[in-house]
Amino acid sequence: MTIKWMTSALLAVPMILSNTACSTITSTTNAEKERSFEGGATPLSIERLYASPALAGTSPRGLKLSPDGKRVTYLAGRKDDQYFYDLWQMDVASGKQSILVDADKLTIGELSDEEKARRERQRIYGQGIMEYFWSDDSQAILIPASGVLYYFSVDDGEVNLLPTGDGFVTDARLSPKGNYVSFVRDQNLFVLELKTSKLTAMTSDGGGAIKNAMAEFVAQEEMDRMTGYWWSPDESAIAYTRIDESGVELVTRNEIYADGIKLTEQRYPYAGKNNVTIKLAVVTLAEQKKIWVDLGKEQDIYLPRVNWLPDSKRLSYQWQSRDQQSLDLRVVSLAQIDKSRVLVEERSDAWVNLNNDLYFLKQQESFIWASERDGFKHLYLIGLDGKVKKQLTSGDWTVDEVELVDEKTGWIYFSGRKTLVTEKHLYRVPLNGGEVENISQRSGMHSPVFAENEAVYLDYFSSLSQPPQISLHGDKGQQLAWVEQNEVDKTHPLYPFFGLWQLPEFGQIKAEDGQALQYRLFKPTNFSADKQYPVVVRVYGGPHAQLVVNSWSDQDYFTQYLLQQGYIVFQLDNRGSAHRGTQFEHVIYQHLGEAEVNDQKTGVDYLRTLAYVDSANIALYGHSYGGYMALMGLFKAPDYFKAAISGAPVTDWALYDTHYTERYLGHPQQNAKGYEASSVLPYVKGYQSGLLMYHGMADDNVLFENSTKVYKALQDEGKLFQMIDYPGSKHSMRGEKVRTHLYRSLADFLERELK
Repeated sequence: MTIKWMTSALLAVPMILSNTACSTITSTTNAEKERSFEGGATPLSIERLYASPALAGTSPRGLKLSPDGKRVTYLAGRKDDQYFYDLWQMDVASGKQSILVDADKLTIGELSDEEKARRERQRIYGQGIMEYFWSDDSQAILIPASGVLYYFSVDDGEVNLLPTGDGFVTDARLSPKGNYVSFVRDQNLFVLELKTSKLTAMTSDGGGAIKNAMAEFVAQEEMDRMTGYWWSPDESAIAYTRIDESGVELVTRNEIYADGIKLTEQRYPYAGKNNVTIKLAVVTLAEQKKIWVDLGKEQDIYLPRVNWLPDSKRLSYQWQSRDQQSLDLRVVSLAQIDKSRVLVEERSDAWVNLNNDLYFLKQQESFIWASERDGFKHLYLIGLDGKVKKQLTSGDWTVDEVELVDEKTGWIYFSGRKTLVTEKHLYRVPLNGGEVENISQRSGMHSPVFAENEAVYLDYFSSLSQPPQISLHGDKGQQLAWVEQNEVDKTHPLYPFFGLWQLPEFGQIKAEDGQALQYRLFKPTNFSADKQYPVVVRVYGGPHAQLVVNSWSDQDYFTQYLLQQGYIVFQLDNRGSAHRGTQFEHVIYQHLGEAEVNDQKTGVDYLRTLAYVDSANIALYGHSYGGYMALMGLFKAPDYFKAAISGAPVTDWALYDTHYTERYLGHPQQNAKGYEASSVLPYVKGYQSGLLMYHGMADDNVLFENSTKVYKALQDEGKLFQMIDYPGSKHSMRGEKVRTHLYRSLADFLERELK
């Protein structure tokens, strides 16, 4: 790794899409018009896509600034194994980089089933050091590894194993002031005092269907809540959830591996069925006294967020109704734990989206809150009396998330889509209201990581033409240093292939209701307007996702391979997808697979106007919700799509979980027709030919049954199709060998179907 010091911010050429009211708009940046980069012209092979070293070069994860701001730390994969991570550091003053903790110093063993499932929910894949936590004084780091905990001393460089007792430890962290380590073991919450090594069980009734301080399945998978406990700022108490899974249907799943079948029992909350029963308690460290929060009479609810107020005497929680049309922010005082005050009520005729943008201020009795009440996600300053003091951001664009609230200087830093919906930038706005300032400049995706108490941040940046880079910046965006420039020079793993790398054209077309749909179109290598090319439409199409972005993604490696094989690749974000406001999203409410498919057909109608498109040879390809879309497109619109590749699809929404499915379709008892119309199965008879399905046979998210039901329905109809099922694979289809075989199979299928 190299470091280069900068004296000024980088210049950028902004990408601008016209707002002209016409049916089709196409726009490209200056860089995109060049269509190629300096680099070699070696064709990209499928075997190289996910081999080591990574094509993206050095792309650290787990970025953090130490609390004192003196060190940048990150996890970096090894050159010979991009999925084995060590902990690295950069000294901010000198720019010197070095390995901080070699993962070989730790015992890396087998994970528990609970931890494997948790990592699948976190979308974490790899070995070595996967997570770490700084102490408040910046003198130590907590490192969980394979069910045990290590404590690293920055001063002497020693790594010590902590005495956590017998059993697999998960969800570990340091207390706010660094005096304790907390963790979950055997479904109970434990606290270890670091000075005395005293280990205390804060709960004792965990086991079987009872889980203390643990996030239930839908909280992890659908609510972005990976924990079930929260420290008070002064370390005097811990709030935690107690969940009872006994009412949730116990499913015996066959996880099929190459060398046998593993019978796995899982409490899976199917749509319309029972969820866990959840309670919220506060336990004090001194006496282990438990106080139970009165969540109200209604028990069939969700508890998506819990946050302490700065004084450690009040606790907030977000209460969500089962139908997700109501979300309340409630606050309780520990002195009157049975009396909650409602500070904010969010209501919707469709659903209320969750976010992580609640911040209680320390210098005034107010808090920052994000809401979509005006149709777009924006920030509000609200008093602890529940009255809105100021709407801080507004307009037909969305805030992504609050990155830092700097009360000392009076600024809120946030990421959002004010510049372009296809890019994410960093902005700031005065805490008491005022003009929004654009901090980041380069066109692309900016994901900032701020120091805890200072407006100094790391910018994790990428674009379609730049693999991820990491740089250190000051409060106004001024670049101070490179942490990892990751320049594609002659030593970069991507360089031999970069001369053939293709950039897309961006544009807009109109949906049937007049709303703008963003697309990007990749033309083949050595494109000629005099030829006609087959098209692969790569789709996701589901809510809370966006494909049409100016961002680097390893999912685009297969796209680049297809371009070199003579395909056009087209992507369109249909209605229902993210970052366009509630009107754009809520179109799909109570009927999935209708507006989304219609929009993809509109995309094909546009493609048919292009002389260089072979309209008779268009395929649809997607994974997960994209796999669902591939089936719905091929079955409902066979005159639009000659072939389809469907990966790990939901095919019957009654087989998916409560929180996700009921958010969009409602309860099955109230919307039986919507569930039937949204299922793939009623449209099987519309299938003609050209289908490949694949699925991981140990998938615990989109259960393998989703695919086997379609297999059986197609077989009963006498329909010919292809299927590839992967023993032992989960939903994300991880592993170099699995992905290499998968993409070789997909390429072979497309070659036979479209050429």
